[in-house]
Amino acid sequence: MTKVATRDAYGDALVSLGKKRNDVVVLDADLSGSTKTSKFAKAFPDRFFNIGIAEQDMVGTAAGLAVAGKLPFASTFAVFATGRAWEQVRQSVCYPNLNVKIVASHSGITVGEDGGSHQSVEDIAVMRVLPNMTVIVPADGPETLQAIEAVAEHKGPCYVRVGRNKVPTLFGEGYTFRIGKAHVFNEGRDAAIIATGIMVAEALKARDLLSQEGIDAGVINMSTIKPIDADAVISAAKRCGAIVTAEEHSIIGGLGSAVAEVLAESAPTPLVRVGVKDAFGTSGDYEGLLKHYGISAENIAAAVKEVIQKKKSWKS
Repeated sequence: MTKVATRDAYGDALVSLGKKRNDVVVLDADLSGSTKTSKFAKAFPDRFFNIGIAEQDMVGTAAGLAVAGKLPFASTFAVFATGRAWEQVRQSVCYPNLNVKIVASHSGITVGEDGGSHQSVEDIAVMRVLPNMTVIVPADGPETLQAIEAVAEHKGPCYVRVGRNKVPTLFGEGYTFRIGKAHVFNEGRDAAIIATGIMVAEALKARDLLSQEGIDAGVINMSTIKPIDADAVISAAKRCGAIVTAEEHSIIGGLGSAVAEVLAESAPTPLVRVGVKDAFGTSGDYEGLLKHYGISAENIAAAVKEVIQKKKSWKS
């Protein structure tokens, strides 16, 4: 299976956009080699701005460019884009509802050896709470390409979370990404796994593990966290009666919380959230960190068994 880092797909998508649209400009905070905006810088040097290690200035400048009629994409590591520059994102981008696209790389714990200071496990939560902000977490390279095209057409602030490591390619030519719409890989009978980002591939592995034990688990790619596809969540809840969420993010405020909100208001259903449990990251390799934080395919499979037991108790 082909593996591509979503940050690489982002760089390619920017170049493609730049060829089609003269209004596209790209800003970076001195990390263009890592975020892959360097691809755009090489192709369109007059439309690329290295703001330096000044993330707040980068977001403010992007807001100004948007007011001037440009389509700015601003990039840095997720922990800086959503942490250091949060006030500027709130006040200068979301409050005036400007057409700024923030695409943050090196998200989640699988940044690896960079350690807890650089592993953002709260970025989805702090972006999701902002009015006017759309939040997207692509699962693979092809979905990233389409997501960047989609946010370029979407009017208003967007936050797109991409990653450092190469991930399996899950989608082919027949796939179409739409903001606010989930993709159902399998409907499932016993439980449904709603996953986002790199955890979609882990969820598909978990489904295979469970099928060997006669458990039929559905897998749903929830690449848009906000606005969440409530209809897909409710449909899965009514069909399976048991839900597991899987994310490379804190279980507080991210996908798990968003799904829990939908279930609580519209379709009360047993739920188990797989994600980082109120902790910072730590240094380690990709596979080791997934296991350390209990978010590997095996952990997802165990969560499915747990939620099925909850379903039985719920019915009794």
